[in-house]
Amino acid sequence: LEWAVNGLECAERFAASPSGFYDAVLMDVQMPIMDGYEATRSIRAAEHPDARSVPIVAMTANVFAQDVEDALSCGMNAHTSKPIDAREVARILARLLDGKAARNSR
Repeated sequence: LEWAVNGLECAERFAASPSGFYDAVLMDVQMPIMDGYEATRSIRAAEHPDARSVPIVAMTANVFAQDVEDALSCGMNAHTSKPIDAREVARILARLLDGKAARNSR
């Protein structure tokens, strides 16, 4: 588990990481310097072997349908609301990581 203090740091850490280092990214949408949407677009555009496959989950207090659509349209795989429900995050990660494992076994 690693923490990034802003979206730019998150994107830079991901880009510098070895393949397979991160299983998933829990992305706060509202961060300084670079928000979660921009950080996600940066990760997805990176020249990194996992850039298009690492699951990214939006974590935000913004819960309207447009907020979910915005998260998905920038490349996030799921959306969960704050305050965070740890059981819901675990369910989301289990679903996304099971799907990733199935794709990797083919």
